[in-house]
Parts: sequence; C-alpha cells; structure tokens
Amino acid sequence: MGQPEVDNRRVNAMTLLGNGLYNAGHHEAALSVREAEFSMLQRLGDSQSNILVMQGNLANSYSALGRQEQALQLQRDVYSGRLKIHGNEDFLTFSAASNLAASLYNVQRFEEAKSLLRKTIPVARRVLGEGDSLTLKMRWIYATALSNADSGVTLDDLREAVKTFVETRRIARRVLGSEHPSVVKIKKPLRCARAKLFFAVCISCGRLR
Repeated sequence: MGQPEVDNRRVNAMTLLGNGLYNAGHHEAALSVREAEFSMLQRLGDSQSNILVMQGNLANSYSALGRQEQALQLQRDVYSGRLKIHGNEDFLTFSAASNLAASLYNVQRFEEAKSLLRKTIPVARRVLGEGDSLTLKMRWIYATALSNADSGVTLDDLREAVKTFVETRRIARRVLGSEHPSVVKIKKPLRCARAKLFFAVCISCGRLR
C-alpha cells in the first residue's frame, strides 16, 4: 500500500479490500484485514461513528465464521453506541437493533431478542413505516424468536408468531411483490409456526398424548 496510516487512501483501500474479501466468501482473510483496520482506526482516534461501522463489519465477519458470541458482543457495543449518538428514532439505531436481535437469535437467546424487538418495532413502525424493509426484517426476526422461545413456547407465543408472520408477509407482498426473495423467505417459517401451533392446540385439547 505504501501510504502512511493517516492517509485516507490507505484506510479506504483497507475497507474496500476487507469488504471485497467478505463478499467473495473469503471470511478468514476478510477478518484479518478488518481486525488490522479496526486496530488502526483506534490508534488514530477516529470518530465514534466510524468505529461503530468497523465494529459492525467485524461482527459480520465473526458471524460468517461461526464465532457467534464474539459477533454478539460487538453488536451489543454497536447498538449501545448508536443509541448514545443518535437516540432511539434514527435509522442507524434501528439497523443496529435489528443486527443485535439477529445475533441474539443466532446464539438462541430468544427472550432477549423478543424483549429488544418489543421496544424497537413500535418505534420503527411509527418512524420508518409499516412497509419499510428494516421494519419488516425486525418483525420477521421477532416472529421467528417467538416460535422458538428458549423458556418454552406457549400457545400465545405461537398465535402471536403466526399473526406476525401473516401480517409481515401481507405487507411485504404489497410493497415488494409476491416473488420478492424476502416474501418467499417468510413462507417456510410461517408453515413451521402454523404446524407448531396446530400440534400445541391438539395437545392442549387432549387430542395428542
């Protein structure tokens, strides 16, 4: 690279290299570049906003390599940082909350994911709108967490999960079209949630023993 650390071209080149390696699926190499870039930004005393972006990139690399606990800790830091800088009604905060919820889901901390999204989704629906892709993504994660609760799924959880999936799919179809990947992606978890609800109802009624 041949440029001093303070040169923006060096920073930009490292960012492009890390992102390119990540997008190409070379996650070990991408992580190495991103860790070096993060260390450099810290030494240079870069802005908190840039540090948070870098932490998010690192979290993505850790997650891609199956290092979910490390990814989760970084996502917690990013969400906390976005809240402090932007408050709870900013797009970047919503994005950080969505990423944190997904990370919590990945380590099967469903109750924490549900608690976070119960606070965040109503605000996102008001600020971003029902049809915003980020609002829809958070509702999808919430419904999935509901149907996989780690403390035992209740009938009410399953009913709410099915209702949320149905509403999310309806809005997504209207906004994105019935063939959009996000719409198609909802079909499988919706079927699973409906099946779980059916069996749970049968058990509660004594039809299955």
